[in-house]
Amino acid sequence: MELTHDFSVSVPIERAWSVLTDLERIAPCMPGAQLLEVDGDEYRGVVKVKVGPITAQYKGTARIVDLDPDEHRAVLRAEGRESRGQGNAAATVTATLGEGPSGTDVHITTELEISGTVAQFGRGALGEVSKKLLDQFVRELEENVLRAEVESKGASAEVSEATERPAPAPAPHGPRVIDSPEAKPVDLLDAAGGSVLKRVVPILVVVAILLLLGRRRRRAEAGRGRTGRPVHP
Repeated sequence: MELTHDFSVSVPIERAWSVLTDLERIAPCMPGAQLLEVDGDEYRGVVKVKVGPITAQYKGTARIVDLDPDEHRAVLRAEGRESRGQGNAAATVTATLGEGPSGTDVHITTELEISGTVAQFGRGALGEVSKKLLDQFVRELEENVLRAEVESKGASAEVSEATERPAPAPAPHGPRVIDSPEAKPVDLLDAAGGSVLKRVVPILVVVAILLLLGRRRRRAEAGRGRTGRPVHP
């Protein structure tokens, strides 16, 4: 399915381009995402989502496959597999930046392929969820990346240009581990709102019943193993 979204950031286009194409800097701003390591131009991490009582974790990779600084256009390919279960997710994300009245306007087109736990949401629900998550991403980006960058530039301007800076450390060989805090799962039902609950709650009820029956069955089997006779709840 194809999803489209637009948002704006309050910085000039060249600064926005520099930040938005730096995946290591912006990864912590994405809800549910945790960057684990970087190997060359490949970024590896996990994304956690929650649907009612079910929590799913997708472990995967992301890579920028096309970068056009002149047109301010970037294409990213991300793929992930659910750690427990058969769910898969893949997305090709195309971001195009343009100058706006108060900074930079960003247009995003996402070609999404998904299966498993999250696939029970339809196109409309996924569009609504991704819109809310993108809004949260933009808020985090503005507050924790762009604003911090402006403040650090203001502080560095007061330091004399004559101050000597240490030479950068040589790049390590192989994957570079990222020390980042564990991400909190994104609650998709909370993000989707009441319109989706009518469709999803019946599914969750069935899942809860199956989980309960599974636990009772395991208890019964354990009881038979001890006594040789069926154990009634």
